[in-house]
Amino acid sequence: MKYLLAFCAPLALSVVLGATPLHADAPDPGQIEISVGRLLEQGHYSRMKLDEKVSQRFLKNYLEGLDYNHLYFTQKDVDLFTAKFGNTLNNDVLLGNPEPAFTIFNIYKKRVEDRVEKIRELLKLKYDFTSNRTVEVNRQKAPWPKDEAEADLLWRDRIEGEMLQEALNKHAVDPPVKVLTRRYDQVIRSLHEQNKEDIIKGFLTILALTYDPHSEYMSKSELDNFEINMRLSLVGIGAVLQSEDGYAKIAELVVGGPAAKDGRLKVGDRVTGVAQGDKDFVDSVDMKLDKVVEMIRGKKDTIVRLQVIPASTPDPSTRKIIEIKRDEIKLKDAEAKAEIIERPGPDGTPIRLGWIVLPSFYADMEHSGAVGAKSTTKDVLALINRLKQEHIQGLVMDLRHNGGGSLEEAVNLTGLFIKRGPVVQAKDSNGNIHVSKDRDPSIAWDGPLIVCTNRLSASASEIFAAALQDYNRAVIVGDSSTFGKGTVQTMLEIGRIMPFLGGGSNEAGALKLTIQKFYRIAGGSTQHKGVESDVRLPSLFDHQEIGESALKGPLPYDTVPPVDFDKWEHPLFKTDLRQRSAARVSADPEFGYITEDLEELKRRLAENRVSLNEKARLAEIDDDKAKRDKRDAAREKSKQPDPKTYVVTLDNLSKPDLQVMTYKPEKKATDAKTSDGKNGDIKSSGDAKSPGETAAITPGDDDAEDAEATNRTERFDPIKVETLNILNDLINLSRNPKTATASK
Repeated sequence: MKYLLAFCAPLALSVVLGATPLHADAPDPGQIEISVGRLLEQGHYSRMKLDEKVSQRFLKNYLEGLDYNHLYFTQKDVDLFTAKFGNTLNNDVLLGNPEPAFTIFNIYKKRVEDRVEKIRELLKLKYDFTSNRTVEVNRQKAPWPKDEAEADLLWRDRIEGEMLQEALNKHAVDPPVKVLTRRYDQVIRSLHEQNKEDIIKGFLTILALTYDPHSEYMSKSELDNFEINMRLSLVGIGAVLQSEDGYAKIAELVVGGPAAKDGRLKVGDRVTGVAQGDKDFVDSVDMKLDKVVEMIRGKKDTIVRLQVIPASTPDPSTRKIIEIKRDEIKLKDAEAKAEIIERPGPDGTPIRLGWIVLPSFYADMEHSGAVGAKSTTKDVLALINRLKQEHIQGLVMDLRHNGGGSLEEAVNLTGLFIKRGPVVQAKDSNGNIHVSKDRDPSIAWDGPLIVCTNRLSASASEIFAAALQDYNRAVIVGDSSTFGKGTVQTMLEIGRIMPFLGGGSNEAGALKLTIQKFYRIAGGSTQHKGVESDVRLPSLFDHQEIGESALKGPLPYDTVPPVDFDKWEHPLFKTDLRQRSAARVSADPEFGYITEDLEELKRRLAENRVSLNEKARLAEIDDDKAKRDKRDAAREKSKQPDPKTYVVTLDNLSKPDLQVMTYKPEKKATDAKTSDGKNGDIKSSGDAKSPGETAAITPGDDDAEDAEATNRTERFDPIKVETLNILNDLINLSRNPKTATASK
């Protein structure tokens, strides 16, 4: 059995009821319900019965999953649902009755449709943006509006806020009314795209999340995508699609993929039809995006034909047909990669430091152990060997934003840095404890080692960091602690369990189920607490809104007895490293900027409101711009030469000459916006927000991640720079331990 440690935040569902029926060969939703319910009762770590108490919590979570910001339902709706379904949803699930899900969705659909009609009337009004009113940004913790009249008042302010946000958008190509009309037309279009399979998927996902934040029901397409992400490859044409105005639009072409090599398909082209080989085209306008993706993917060496509206044409009636042969595509951006950074040593002689970025603990679980199967450990080992050939004197493993992945890879990767011994303990629901060990006595890197983490480093990242910290093998540098996910999941295909499906069918999807908790070899859990850094650096992610403890219904922290292990015999001088780093951080203006921004972020999160007065908002924007300009001027004035950095990838490992990194000009956060003011990044379905929960009324121009980006460009990543400084200190102290003043 393969175990997963992937971090998965709770979903904010935006799926709604449509009239589309299940396709003829689709699994029976009632049977899926029964299977998922029984698996949760009998297989989840908590062994919690699906009883009335769980039913009440499930209903609450389901309503909040649909109406994430408490904007569409009223308290009257909630009271009605509670009276009708609050104590019976558990029985409906265990008896295979999906009607409550459809009934609630139908009401939700009606509420959204009615609200959008009112929004269209609000968009006809004239707004002068001179009031002193404010609008609440995040209503997740706010009460439901008591009735329709109170909801009308909330939406009046909200639409005025969205209108103001669009009016302030310097990159807009359309007037605010047109942008918002298009936005809410898309809300209705998305609502009508949903079918019964989507509803059951959303319903059962919320049921699983009621047990803990990391259990999840996955539809067949989501299961396929999960497996693609784990093995970092798929068969298709190498195009990233996004939904826009009813079309599947080409958002990105994967470098080296068939479409990029062919050259005819362009970013911005809109797909109107898809054909398999020489068969007829299937119209794809207003088709759900995942269905379009499913048609474009296929077996290797088969032909797919796309009918597209070229991005370059001014005439939307223009059509072009592009024929592409499918092939295997490697998702290179998610692979481990490395850098060699040259910095002056104490005597002025350049020294080389290694930096390995690991986005996830990926593995081809289906072909584990086979020649050519994707493996994190195998890739990192290859990178380390090349870095050693280049005579690095210290190494950083960068696990920032690494949300986890394969448990086996976490154990094996740890083994590259220790002789042998236990890595992690796992306890099942019966209290049985299993110890995963590294049994290979060889060490890939025995020199100075730092692990760089942040609050988004989770699961497998925490196992790796915790083990190296317990062994005293590495210094952990980063946020105050990591995410705090100390649970283990396994993937169970529902089709293998349901009695009315053929063996091995995955049409019914799968349940990602929490079955174990993991513990450090020293006995403590990472659950809630995470892995605390030995040297803490200021970071915009280091606040209480991020982490396991901020999620709904996390499993509790506890401990198990420690196991025997032999600590690394070399000192790490942690106290000295902390003192030296603190002196640099206090004098570094970049960390001063981060601290200022973090305080501002906390203030805005606490206030949770923005002004509807244009002059006040413009003043805020001007203040923010002045602050950024002042920082940019200070950076330019104190600009230092870029360190000589070599890029090491899995593709250029065997080349005698490595590529020297060239720095691109830094872009402001606002440069990454689309015409409607939203981030241009493509979000997965798990990032979806409820209709109406838009980026239009966020405080200021940038959210936390945008603000972090302004502090973490290629040249101004102070955390990376300081981590390298700490590594330099560790190297020097290891060579000259007598220079240590506080610790050995």
